[in-house]
Amino acid sequence: MDFAFDAETEELRERLLGFMDECVYPAEEAFEAQAAESGWAVPPLMEDLKEEARRRGLWNLFLPGEHGAGLTNLRYAPLAEIMGRSPRIAPTATNCAAPDTGNMEVLSMFGSEWQRKEWLEPLLRGEIRSAFAMTEPDTASSDATNIALSIVRDGSEYVVNGRKWFASGAMNPNCRILIVMGKTDPEASSHRQQSMILIPRDTPGMHVKRGMHVFGYSDSDHGGHAEIVFEDVRVPVGNLIGEEGGGFAIAQARLGPGRIHHCMRLIGMAERAVEMMCVRTLSRNAFGKPIAQQGVVQDWIAESRVRIEQLRLLVLKTAWLMDTVGNRGAHAEIQAIKIATPRDVEWILDKAIQSHGAGGVSQDFPLAGLWAGARSLRLADGPDEVHKRSLAYRELKKHM
Repeated sequence: MDFAFDAETEELRERLLGFMDECVYPAEEAFEAQAAESGWAVPPLMEDLKEEARRRGLWNLFLPGEHGAGLTNLRYAPLAEIMGRSPRIAPTATNCAAPDTGNMEVLSMFGSEWQRKEWLEPLLRGEIRSAFAMTEPDTASSDATNIALSIVRDGSEYVVNGRKWFASGAMNPNCRILIVMGKTDPEASSHRQQSMILIPRDTPGMHVKRGMHVFGYSDSDHGGHAEIVFEDVRVPVGNLIGEEGGGFAIAQARLGPGRIHHCMRLIGMAERAVEMMCVRTLSRNAFGKPIAQQGVVQDWIAESRVRIEQLRLLVLKTAWLMDTVGNRGAHAEIQAIKIATPRDVEWILDKAIQSHGAGGVSQDFPLAGLWAGARSLRLADGPDEVHKRSLAYRELKKHM
């Protein structure tokens, strides 16, 4: 394993760091002010940032192959880490934000020619946004075989009925298409019952009931999360992605890269938190000396550095395995980083908040929002307990 940056990756890193310093960080305060007024819509200044990112060649960096920048997971990792330092702005500005990233991956891998032309191409250009609807309010959705929304064929159409919530991206006014997971054959084996289907946002019978908050935040940078009711929603048979019964496999293909992208960005969040913790504790005095000289604070800083370095190495190893042996071959490592990274970054952010005192929980610093994002990722893309269950079974199986 060689984790050194090649020339192209280093050049992209320098370009992205310049974009962050010159465009992203200076826009954060105005972005938050606009976000407070724009509701679920992305603040207007984002369009200027997207145009600048495209001009600098910082566009679709996440997507390998002909549709994206052609980077491997290992080469994308340091770039995603940099974006994670300002997760509400940088991923969207570079067209590397969830849920669009996962949806673009699904369409590029499994979409038909017309599906790619109709939906993937405008997503790649950043002209529209999309949503992903998998989780349901009435089932334990951590077990995907529980998914209850029905997708029933009726001649040349599918009829969709059911409820979803935390449908990421669906509150964005520019959302035009949803990828929805449901059951097409309840009698099939447990992992062949589900399918995925494309449903345009304006389809009759699809009712957005409300936007869901995450620790009080709108998550508008992700397009917002919606609770949606589907009542006899009809779409053409051609809107099915892949084949009937292929939904579970598509979900796994989608979630693998998504999980590692989240972890890459989390490391960037942690790095920024440590920097802020150092600056804050060096500039404030308590009990006759800088807070940074208090032993407990030094323990926080040292422990944070150790955890970041451990996490980064594990994420890079996982990225390398995904590139060399595929997502299936890296499954155990993907689970390990999904368990460890949100948990440890949440801890680091907690200490950074503590070191800022009252300011740490306020809107004057990004730490509270970063903490909420890290904490929510212990649920998103599979809760900790499910990943631990699966990982433990892999270990036990070696001795069974």
